[in-house]
Amino acid sequence: MVLLLNIGNTYTQRGVWDGTEMELLPRCPTAELTSAILPPGVEVAAACVVPEVRRRLSGSRIFWLEANNCGGMVDFSQVDCSTLGADRVANVLAASAFCRLPAVVVDCGTAITLELIDGGRVFRGGAIAPGRRLMRQALAAGTAQLPEIPFSQSFPQNPGNGTVESIRFGVDCGAVGLVRELVGRSCRALGGTASAVVTGGDADFFAGALPELEAMPADFTLQGLRLGWERHG
Repeated sequence: MVLLLNIGNTYTQRGVWDGTEMELLPRCPTAELTSAILPPGVEVAAACVVPEVRRRLSGSRIFWLEANNCGGMVDFSQVDCSTLGADRVANVLAASAFCRLPAVVVDCGTAITLELIDGGRVFRGGAIAPGRRLMRQALAAGTAQLPEIPFSQSFPQNPGNGTVESIRFGVDCGAVGLVRELVGRSCRALGGTASAVVTGGDADFFAGALPELEAMPADFTLQGLRLGWERHG
């Protein structure tokens, strides 16, 4: 049994793998993540993109996923992996095991990331852009009168007739257009036959707006982390 932690900028996704199936646990705010949630006597594996949390948990016995310790499942030698996020590594491992290759993985959370894996299981890089939450926060923080508006899972169809509706139309349509462009260019870079899948906390919105994206199960990134932990062990 292993406790799996996908430690993101805003939330931490948790799951327990018992050797045959995954049990998803309630996610928790990453700011509240401490060693107190780690059950004694249970192995822990983590994909972490928050250095402060990794320092906070440094006294605990944890397998920290990285591109160079996942058992050679994927060839990462063609890119600079010195700053590659562990969540992206986990996505690449999951795609190599569960997706038709070549593949493009779109992970929609605080940030939007893309990972490209070719037919030979070689990681070919990707893209990083702000997610819908960051776009909203940037508008509110960088202007005097624009509010930070809440999320909506419905795709705005028409230009806004007020400030809130205008922000939603601009941010949400803009984010969808951004992802569509990145996916199209990425698929062409892989020869035009790549599958395109989406995961992450905001995946449902993008899967609904972009039919070319196949939504992955909620435990997709955790499964990649699990594979890396198994191969390392």
